[in-house]
Order: sequence, then structure tokens, then C-alpha cells
Amino acid sequence: MLIRVLGSAAGGGFPQWNANSAANARAFSGDAAAQPRTQSSLAVSANGAHWVLLNASPDIRQQILATPALHPKSGLRSSPIVSVVLTNGDVDHVAGLLSLRERQAFTVHATARVLSVLGANPIFGVLDPKCVTRAPIGFDAPFAPAPGLEIAAFPVPGKVALWLEDKAAPGFGTQDQDTIGLRIAETATGRAFFYIPGCREMTDALAARLARAELVFFDGTLLTDDEMIRSGEGTKTGRRMGHMPMTGEGGSVEAFRALDVARKVFVHINNSNPVLLDDAPERAALAAEGWEIASDGQEIVL
Repeated sequence: MLIRVLGSAAGGGFPQWNANSAANARAFSGDAAAQPRTQSSLAVSANGAHWVLLNASPDIRQQILATPALHPKSGLRSSPIVSVVLTNGDVDHVAGLLSLRERQAFTVHATARVLSVLGANPIFGVLDPKCVTRAPIGFDAPFAPAPGLEIAAFPVPGKVALWLEDKAAPGFGTQDQDTIGLRIAETATGRAFFYIPGCREMTDALAARLARAELVFFDGTLLTDDEMIRSGEGTKTGRRMGHMPMTGEGGSVEAFRALDVARKVFVHINNSNPVLLDDAPERAALAAEGWEIASDGQEIVL
């Protein structure tokens, strides 16, 4: 199974277009230790010919250009992208669908809740239903998004997309519809990995699911829960935004220590997070705990 990190940053990317913190300024200046990153997405294939996108980033055109495996291979118009699987309705995960509007056949897999959100927004009508199929995801009901691959979805604690908060019920979301995790398996070998770019907390059920996994890509949005408040870059905690912090009580590092996961990779990393800097002491501390920081273009073969 081939895995390619198309984008490893959270919404806004790194550097964010209007951000002038020390880390963002280093990235804008071309500092080699502040590697630019596009917004979160993965591409997966079992055969190198048919690819599945896990989320459709606003940066999808740039990501496709940077990934020869995703370039057209035959005819006047074609694409090796056969499916897009959405983990929530956040802008940084669905806006890229609008760039896939050129009458190309593929399937969008998402929960009924997220599909209803797309259906209620007329702009997504540019995805011609004669070409683009919308397929609802059932929990723990594996589906085949491409030859040789099988995906099973499961609920994780999260929240409704930011742009839908004004219409949300108290609590800003439903655990089993607004945010999901994915288990992606290669049918020929049974090898599998998990993709969870958004998660508010580690539950017992989620911990049991991830225990002894071979590879987990996990929500790395913020280093600490109050990161954006302390830096002056925001007014919300990480958990209020639907993201558990990397560190601190109840953080990801603590939660994963007992899970015996072979390889742990943080993705969906906010531009305020110091671990984006190669020379940050916080980055070294995470490495000592066995964590990697995803980077755009990173390739993993299972």
C-alpha cells in the first residue's frame, strides 16, 4: 500500500497568508528549518494506478501538481483519482472538491450528515451528479473506494464544522456524524493504518481500536490546549475547536503511551504550533516520545 502526505498543515497552511508570528515569518523568508506545508490531505493506493484522497484540501491543485502519480495518464481528460473520502465538513477538508469540477468521474464518500451539508450548499452543485457519485458511509461497514483497498469509518469525538456553528445544537456537534476516523486496509495483505486528522479526546473505545496499530496519522493541530490564547492568535482552546492537544494532561502523547502503536505521525498541524520548526525543542521532545511530524510529499509504503 502506497501512502503519500499531500498536505500536513491545518486550515490556512504554513505559512498562513496573513500570519506574521516568528514561525510564519521564518517560513515566508525561506528558512530551511521552517518548511512550508499545504492543508491536510492524504493520497492512498494499493496498485499505484488508482488513488483515493482522504479529504479534499483547498490546496488540492497545488498538491496534484506536486504529485506525478496523480497526473492524468491517458486521453484528453483523465485522472487516477477515483474516490475522495471526507472525515468531516471543515473548509480545509471539503473546499478542494470545487477544484475537481471538470466533469471527471469519481466518488465522494462521507457520512450522511456531511453529505447533507454539501447537498444544502448549492455551490457544490458544480460537481455534476452525472459524473460524481455521493456515497454515504456507514460505521464499521467497510467499503472499497479503489481496487485493492478497503476503508472502515468510525466515530471520534469532534464538533461541527466552524462555518456551521451558528446552526449547531449545544455542544457544536455530534460525535457520530460530524467527525470520523478511518481505517484503511490493503485487501491483498491485510496491512492497515488509521487516519484521524481531527479528534477532541481519546475515549476508551478509540484507544481499544488503535491499540497495537502499525501506523496512525493523528490530529496534531496544537501543542497545548491554550496555545492560541497564550500566543494572542485566537480566543479558543484546542478542545473548543475539536482538537485535543499534543501535550499536557489528556493530550495525545500521554494518551498513546499505553497503546503500543508502532508508528505515530502527527498531521493537521496549525501554523501556531512550534513543532513545525525543525529546530524547535518541542519537536525534539516529541521525537523522544516516538512521534513524527508529517511533511508534504512524505511517502510511506506498508
